[in-house]
This record gives sequence, structure tokens and C-alpha cells, in this order.
Amino acid sequence: MTELVLVVEHAETKAAIKKAGVEGGNWRPNKKYMSKKGILLVNLGSPRSTKTEDVREYLDEFLMDEKVIDYRWFFRSLLVQGIILNTRPKKSAEAYKTVWTEEGSPLIFITERIKTKLQKIVDVPVEIGMRYAEPSIETGIRKLTDQGVTEIVLFPLYPQYAMSTTETVIDKAEDVRKKHFPDIKINYVQPFYNREIYIDCLAESIREKLPETFDALQFSYHGVPERHIFKTDPTNTCNLNDCCSRDDNPSHQFCYRHQCFKVTEQVIKKLGLPKEKVMVTFQSRLGNDKWMEPYTDTTLENLGKKGIKNLAIVCPAFVSDCLETLEEISVEGKEQFEHGGGEVYNYIPCLNDEDRWIDVVKILCEEKLHEFYLI
Repeated sequence: MTELVLVVEHAETKAAIKKAGVEGGNWRPNKKYMSKKGILLVNLGSPRSTKTEDVREYLDEFLMDEKVIDYRWFFRSLLVQGIILNTRPKKSAEAYKTVWTEEGSPLIFITERIKTKLQKIVDVPVEIGMRYAEPSIETGIRKLTDQGVTEIVLFPLYPQYAMSTTETVIDKAEDVRKKHFPDIKINYVQPFYNREIYIDCLAESIREKLPETFDALQFSYHGVPERHIFKTDPTNTCNLNDCCSRDDNPSHQFCYRHQCFKVTEQVIKKLGLPKEKVMVTFQSRLGNDKWMEPYTDTTLENLGKKGIKNLAIVCPAFVSDCLETLEEISVEGKEQFEHGGGEVYNYIPCLNDEDRWIDVVKILCEEKLHEFYLI
């Protein structure tokens, strides 16, 4: 398991900031240090275009990541390059065309908007990098070092921890640093699923977009294979059942499943919704392996039969709308729901570049920026 370097618990960070006479988002670095520090916002990535060959190139890099498909190289290569890349790129290219705009990929230009807004309210350079395709993590780091930056706060834009998201971003960034930028320091923003500022932000965003009446609110998280949950459990106690609800379980720090349920629990508490009106499902499964359940698509197909005719659905594993939200959930999900007898379908957009979310990003980054002064 990737070691999450430079971890400082929130309480300790807050105490250190207070001791230094700095409070939350009001911190400003000393002018003499400004040119040395920078922020890199990292998201998943996207093909350069909707052309089949560009989608194939993107999927090759994405699916050949051992933290995404964790088979041995030979079997992973056989599956990805021998099977998937011969069939999936054309279908995926058609899906990308349904969400592509004049600005390009929604995930890319929304991340750019986050960067632009953040740059206006922080005093250090901000760049973006993608785990797959361009602009890459290496490209983002190079843009910062070209501006004289030697200490970087890298923010993986994933609320929950997973080996296929946060862990692979940190692995890649460390690999790039060691190979190309051995003299820089990187401090990582940790998963923020349980930070109150994030929960408040997400809850208010959902509240504003919820319809006046609805039968149920569905939280659809990106799925992962069940074995990923076991692999990231340092205690070897996970049973994918009651362990997620236990208090103070040390495995929770790395348990994607627990963190998804925790976000849901905290948000519905803020919204004042009864548990009976809320459900958690997992989307985007790939292949025939056992993935976390219940599945979003099969759930949507059966809700109408259970009397749920008016549904609201949100995807809190994503902070930016992308193919998985705009096409898989907003379009395909609606068709699945209606096919099963549902009538009214309300997709709730991600946080995207909402000002309240930019404020959260600012605070989380500035906490990590300040840690450089404590090291």
C-alpha cells in the first residue's frame, strides 16, 4: 500500500495554524516564500478528443495502470490490449461525443475553471495535472517549477481514498518527482470525506438542487472491485458487512466503502432526511469481477416496481461532472429508471466550480501549504 507521506491530522494542523497566528482561509504566506510554493490540482483525465484512436490511447494508459486493473502484467495486458481495446474505444468515443462541448472535455475544462477561480484567491501559483493523458502530472509539476516553485501542495480531487484514485495519483507523482524533479518537495492533501467544511459544502449544494418533492435520494458512487477494499485494509479485518459501521476502526482511513457510507450519513444528517428515503449504490463496474454492491444500474431498473416514481440522484465520488456522471448517470440512468417504471428523474450536478467548493479547496490547500513551514 502506498504510504501517505506527510500526513498531519486535521486537529494537529489546526492547532499548529492557531499557534502560528493563522486561522483557516485567512492565511497568507510571507512574501519572501511566495515564489517557492505552488498548488497542483489533480483529476482523472480525459481523451484529447472524441476520435476513436484518441480514446483508445487514453483507455490504454488508464486500464493498464496496475492500481486500476490489478492483475499481473501479462494477464492485464491480455485483457486490456487483447480484448478491451479491440471493442471498447469505438463505443466509448460515441459516449464521449454526447458530453463533449466546444470547450472540450467537461472534466478538463471544469478542472481548469476550478484552477482559475482558486488562483484568484491564493497567493501561490496554481496548475492542474491529470493522472492519465494531458495535461499530465509531470506537465503540471514542470509548469510550477518553471515559475520557481520547489514545494508543491498536490491535491488529488477525490473525496474518498481508493487505490485506483488517490493511491495511484500519489504513486505517479512520487515516480515523476524522483525521476525528473528530485529537489522538490510534495505535500499531499488527504481524502477529505469526513471534513465538516466539505460535508457542509456538499449538503448545501445538494439542498439547492433537490426538487421540492421526491420519493428517494440515491447516492451513486463509482464502484471498485471488492478485492481492492481488502487490499487497502491494513488490519485484514474487513468483511464488507458490519465493519464499515464500527467506530474507530483503523481500516477506515483506507476503506473506500466506509468513506462512501460516511459521506452519505453526514450529508443526509445535514439535510434532515430520513434514512428510509436514501440509498447508496455503486456504478461503472467493468468486467466480470465482483464489484461493490448494490449496483446503480440494476437498482435504477427496479425502483419503479418498488413504487419510487420520482427520484433524485447525486454522485459524490466526483467533484467535477464527467462522462460517468453526464452520460452514464444523467442520460443512461434516466433511461434505465424510466424503463423500469420510473417517471421523474432528477440528476444533481457535481460541485464543479461552485464558489463554496472553491473556498473548501482553498482551505484544504492552505493547511498543507502552511505545513511546509512546520517541517
